[in-house]
Amino acid sequence: MAFGDGGCGGQCADRLDLDFTMAFQPIVDVAGGAVWAHEALVRGTAGQGAGWVLGQVTDATRYAFDQSCRIKAIELASTLPMNGARLSINFLPNAVYKAEACIRATLAAARRTGFPTDRIIFEVTENERVVDHDHLKSIFNEYKRQGFLTAIDDFGSGYSGLNLLAEFQPDIIKLDMELTRNIDTERARRSIVKAILAVCDDLAITPIAEGIETADEAKTLRDLGVTLMQGYLFAKPAFEAVVTEPEMAALAA
Repeated sequence: MAFGDGGCGGQCADRLDLDFTMAFQPIVDVAGGAVWAHEALVRGTAGQGAGWVLGQVTDATRYAFDQSCRIKAIELASTLPMNGARLSINFLPNAVYKAEACIRATLAAARRTGFPTDRIIFEVTENERVVDHDHLKSIFNEYKRQGFLTAIDDFGSGYSGLNLLAEFQPDIIKLDMELTRNIDTERARRSIVKAILAVCDDLAITPIAEGIETADEAKTLRDLGVTLMQGYLFAKPAFEAVVTEPEMAALAA
């Protein structure tokens, strides 16, 4: 599959010849017992992991890949039983040269498929180094203006942490699994997460705990006030499909 300009105004000279698809992992509302969103995760067409796909993307094809991921996620999601759940899409901030121009293909895909833009979340990962915070802030501001929700993924790892949050406040932060792992037995992690949750409450930011693998982790986070969670405890990513009924029985035990 060849991906070209896509409205980038000549910013991406190289084309991306790469076949890929998406898997979807649910984000669950443990208080309501329902799926709140599905995160689109890139995969090879034969099921290869994200690392395999990303390893074939170069600086020259980064823009084309970023644009194509958005379109693929929306097109696939529009054919699946989302049942009103949101769609969370990871984006590469260093691939966006101008937010209002680079969002055109996303808006066109949403219109073409009938997928509501107010059910789309854009996640930026802390693990992609963002040199220009003002640029990222302008991207998030434009996405909010267009009616999208915004999120910082892997919060608590990577390059920026609280410094990134001080620059701008997204709608959502996703607590990295390095913070949530064994939170039921490690006091330091609980203290750190408590402090982050207090900041979220003060700034009207919704927290999501990711990487949840045990019922004890989930119960501890629920006691701390976190109601949105994601992880293998509930469901693994589903290849070109969505999990409409995640595993919730462990929380009732």
